Amino acid sequence: MITKFQRVCRKGFQPRYISGRRGFQPRKLTKIGAIFVSILFLLIYPTTSPKGDSHSEKDMARPASTQYEKRIPSRDGIGKIYMGREISQVMGHLAAGWLERPEREREEMPNKLLEMLKLKKGDVVADIGVGTGYIARRISPIVGKTGTIYGVEIQQEMLDILAKKMAEEGITNIKGVLGTITNPKLPPNSVDLAIMVDVYHEFSHPYEMMHNICRALKVGGRVAFIEYRLEDDNVPIKRLHKMSELQVIKEATPHPLSWIETLDGLPWQHVIIFEKVATE
Repeated sequence: MITKFQRVCRKGFQPRYISGRRGFQPRKLTKIGAIFVSILFLLIYPTTSPKGDSHSEKDMARPASTQYEKRIPSRDGIGKIYMGREISQVMGHLAAGWLERPEREREEMPNKLLEMLKLKKGDVVADIGVGTGYIARRISPIVGKTGTIYGVEIQQEMLDILAKKMAEEGITNIKGVLGTITNPKLPPNSVDLAIMVDVYHEFSHPYEMMHNICRALKVGGRVAFIEYRLEDDNVPIKRLHKMSELQVIKEATPHPLSWIETLDGLPWQHVIIFEKVATE
């Protein structure tokens, strides 16, 4: 199945699009300082973690392909490598305004995205990395009063913003959930659809997070990766904030997920959908 998608991905660097933000060209001295800090970071960074970080006993018991590696961080990455991909830096709650930018309607077409996902009344949806609720509040009328949306975040500040916005709009079927970097803290076998909009590439522990997302899915439940297309050099997003279809499928392989379809009807993103299969 995966061989169908083994096409060559074009390489290239594109700056992440943020209105009004300009690039920075450091001087040689600054570059030397950055290298020194990076080396120091690697020397003091803990090599063991009870949460399954790169060199814990739990991690070492996994297949080699799913273990983490460490390198000197690139400009936009954290220096942690998973299946050949450097994990990107996280956009924090201070950038919440960017999630609500007016241009997002044109760039991402959220209403068209939700049509593609074919949600129905009564569905239980987990919006992983819910942010300000930009997508969740559009899901709300589709699943209706009998449906539930779990808005998962690892930053309490972002959940506070979400709660304020939902109260202002009178939305009651969205429940904020404070997860961790390894676990979304969702009820097992409860979710019909887990959706991740431009989020997965920022997971510091993608293996652990997907393991626990799969635990929360019902058998037959779906997970949708919505990521900026790495294959398209015209998508004006930083490289580490884009993912190829092949890379997403590769990283889904260790989990009880079966690829269903990839939809490319959005301007900049592809929608890659998997279904949870029964496990023994």
